Amino acid sequence: MPLVIELKESSSIPLEVDSISLKSVCRQANDEILKTPIQRGNKQVELGEFFHVHGSAADDNEMRWQGDLSKVKLIANKLESGRVVVEGNAGMHLGAEMTGGEITVHGDCADWLGAEMHGGRIRVHGNAGHLVGAAYRGGRRGMTGGEILIDGNAGNEVGHTMRRGLIAIGGRAGDAIAFNMIAGTVFVFGESGIRPGAGMRRGTIGLLGPESATDLLPTFQHACNYHPQFLTVYLRHLRSLNFPLPDDCFDIDYRRYSGDFLELGKGEILLRA
Repeated sequence: MPLVIELKESSSIPLEVDSISLKSVCRQANDEILKTPIQRGNKQVELGEFFHVHGSAADDNEMRWQGDLSKVKLIANKLESGRVVVEGNAGMHLGAEMTGGEITVHGDCADWLGAEMHGGRIRVHGNAGHLVGAAYRGGRRGMTGGEILIDGNAGNEVGHTMRRGLIAIGGRAGDAIAFNMIAGTVFVFGESGIRPGAGMRRGTIGLLGPESATDLLPTFQHACNYHPQFLTVYLRHLRSLNFPLPDDCFDIDYRRYSGDFLELGKGEILLRA
């Protein structure tokens, strides 16, 4: 049976729960967990003031958060291993800086999902906010490994300064996809915003949906039309995870654009041909 942390009283002031780590709660009794200090605004309170706790993560290394957690920040921050499930909406910075393990969200997520993550997998069965897998302001690298899979929509600056890893958006994404990308892979299967790939050095952006934007920055140049074999490998991997894909994306050809030639120019954007 997993450890279940259930919200009993919502707070108009955000709660920061980075002190509740899966690694720690596996070794603690429930009474100890309830006394763990969390941050509420500029004050510290005990977890038990806002949450019920039952079950145990000692056997299956799994923790479940339940309730409308849209005001709860830093869930599964720096997760190393195991499984975290959020049954409801989640607040900002979910899975930030995680190095391993798996996070599943049955709801929507706020901004900075998987910010500067290094490994593991995040699966969101809903929508996400801005700056998915991005670097924090002033940071040199965003996501450096792992996977972020979002069934629904995402906001602006997905994959900002990402270095490695995979981000897949089943719905639409906002402006400046993979802005300043160093390397890595971002796929968008719905409508996309303006200026994708601005400042990218290397990496791949796949705007693979039938409604994806075709107006690219003038610093990208058309290279060829082809069907990349590596793309088939990625798509099969996503399908094995029951990620929603357009039925025809396996069979069609794609236009390849190279850029951004204001930088190294070794990145690529793929559009439907």
